[in-house]
Amino acid sequence: MSALPREADRPGDVDSAYSWLRLVLTLILGTVACVGNWSVVVVLPTLQVEFDTLRGGASLPYTCTMLGFAVGGVVMGRLADRAGIVVPILIGAVLLCAGYVLAAFTSNIWQFAALSIVIGLGSAAGFAPLISDLSHWFRKHRALAVTFAASGSYLAGAVWPLVIEYFQSDYGWRATHIGIGLFAPVAMVPLALALTRRPATTTYAAAEAATEAARGELGLSANALQAILVVAGFACCMAMSMPQVHIVAYCGDLGYGVAIGTQIIALMLGLGVVSRLASGVVADRIGAGPMLLIGSAMQGAALLLYLFFNSLSSLWVISGLFGLFQGGIVPMYAVIIRQFLPPREAGARISLVLMATVLGMACGGLASGFIYDVTQSYRLAFLHGFLWNVVNLVLVGWLLIWPKWRQRSGAALAR
Repeated sequence: MSALPREADRPGDVDSAYSWLRLVLTLILGTVACVGNWSVVVVLPTLQVEFDTLRGGASLPYTCTMLGFAVGGVVMGRLADRAGIVVPILIGAVLLCAGYVLAAFTSNIWQFAALSIVIGLGSAAGFAPLISDLSHWFRKHRALAVTFAASGSYLAGAVWPLVIEYFQSDYGWRATHIGIGLFAPVAMVPLALALTRRPATTTYAAAEAATEAARGELGLSANALQAILVVAGFACCMAMSMPQVHIVAYCGDLGYGVAIGTQIIALMLGLGVVSRLASGVVADRIGAGPMLLIGSAMQGAALLLYLFFNSLSSLWVISGLFGLFQGGIVPMYAVIIRQFLPPREAGARISLVLMATVLGMACGGLASGFIYDVTQSYRLAFLHGFLWNVVNLVLVGWLLIWPKWRQRSGAALAR
């Protein structure tokens, strides 16, 4: 990869006051851009009725959004590596505007699903590229910074469903989509233009040396570690998708109402923000790997609770716990990548793993919809998610054990 054009060296770049300002701007940008991840969850029951489709069919736009989000993350991540963060954010703003406005004029679920891909592509600019960009501006508090950047997605989930439900109830989902499409570029373009500054060349050089040393201690090649993280990310989000995608519809099926389901998902994702920030603080102390294992284990425990309790009060409690347990999982992959893999490829490599997590969300959400159509119940869907969570636990556990086993084996052979 060719050298990136950057400004003159500024030794005080990393962990500076400007870094923290950039963190705040990144969080706001992510919150606006990631509206695409959550708007379709709120309108899912309405789409099912208006377009006369089954639950699996109504879940298709969410899957298409996530597919667009996944592909867009990789494309925009590579673009951020080469041209900086401003270009992908501007492209994302245009795509969100076009996707939302055109979606308001669709007449069937297939048209809406196709435009959901465009919305997903636009929202992608507000996640993986922002995470990789912000990771270059922090060293001592990198895990906290990465979780802040990733929290834009969950903060969007805490704020946007309530906003969308309010306007949808008063003006309909079509007018609401037009409003979102017009708002996105108005908010995103000025914020993007405030992020034109680039890291110093010496920042990349120091990070390159640190990742090479860490990878040598781990005993895995860059591509081998990348592959493990991709599979682990896919598995954890196959599990994570069930409550996040279907909790609104689940509450409607149980007779509690769509509005209650919207409030519950807002609570879940709001507490997910708390979880992400707390996990960043903890990961800066104990490491991203152990934090990832803890988060995965707690997510699996929450999924089991959904199997046994479905009263309204229990759904509030379990969904709150689920938000607290799983919110810090996905950002830990990015922290691990920045610890062990080449920093000049951070945008592309982080995007590949986060693409796997998004594909897990997309496939998990669709699978849960089809499981519901076959069984007329979400019990097997929750169990399906739990089994994928076990796969994630095994992979992450092995990743933590492998370096210690390798060191002991080497010491034994030396004797």
